[in-house]
Amino acid sequence: MAGSKHISRRDFITMVTAGVGAVITAAVGLPAIAYLIEPALQSGSSKDAWVPLGKLDSFEVGKPALATFTRSKVNGWEKSVNSYGAFVLRKSETEVVVLSNVCTHLSCRVNWESDKKQYVCPCHDAHFNIDGKVVSGPPPRPLDVYQTKVDNGILSIHFVEG
Repeated sequence: MAGSKHISRRDFITMVTAGVGAVITAAVGLPAIAYLIEPALQSGSSKDAWVPLGKLDSFEVGKPALATFTRSKVNGWEKSVNSYGAFVLRKSETEVVVLSNVCTHLSCRVNWESDKKQYVCPCHDAHFNIDGKVVSGPPPRPLDVYQTKVDNGILSIHFVEG
């Protein structure tokens, strides 16, 4: 048998052990690597939802009231909870307008000042009327208006996070 190659018993055991070790490493290692990498590959796409603000009857007609809510966001391994606010203006028993409390200039939080009957941004002295339209200051547009719905007496807004 001059043309055939013989491997020693030691080389055979070494090759079989290495092959079995490679299969076990792949079977355990690849799912573990996928588990660790998957959250980083998921996109942080925008989410929208109907967020309840409370009972419609709890908001006084003709007087803006600040309603706050929180939203959770998962980005990879990080989970964050953000607070948001909106001014609920009940114009009549059935008509409701909900305005964002974020100034359209540089995203500062506006406050309702009842003596001036205006929303005022403390950052750059922006003023908005009761309907959210710009009265004075640098804002390029009125306050954002949320889409609303009332189900079983509960006021909800359509909130898009992005």
